[in-house]
Amino acid sequence: MKLIYAGLTGLVFGIGIAISGMMNPAKVFNFFDLAGSWDPSLAFVMGGAVIVTFAGYRLVWRRDVPLFGGTFTQPNSRIIDKKLIGGSALFGVGWGIAGFCPGAAIPALGTGRWEVALFLVAVTGGFYVRRLFLPARLTAKTA
Repeated sequence: MKLIYAGLTGLVFGIGIAISGMMNPAKVFNFFDLAGSWDPSLAFVMGGAVIVTFAGYRLVWRRDVPLFGGTFTQPNSRIIDKKLIGGSALFGVGWGIAGFCPGAAIPALGTGRWEVALFLVAVTGGFYVRRLFLPARLTAKTA
């Protein structure tokens, strides 16, 4: 059942990305083009996502345990360090250059554009290169 809900969540996300037009890198490029053909639609998509996420977390954290068992986990650090800032900057630069974030690129694979596949190959390669230099520490504290 857990896998079914995960699949449905991904489907809703993908449909939302498609309806909002965020599978089109031109929408992202136009958002960043403040002096030219600025398109604020990305800000509205992000704002809507923040509102839904905020409400969702308020509902979920009222529960003692997750719906499908286990425990809730939270990041184990609140420190803003060089790795966090560097990773955020790298994400932003990549997003601005490619016009995709990984979340939007996955549903965009359905468009059949080779650029999308190349982007996802590069992102996946980046994950593995990072593991070569910095061992992954996927620890989290239990809520």
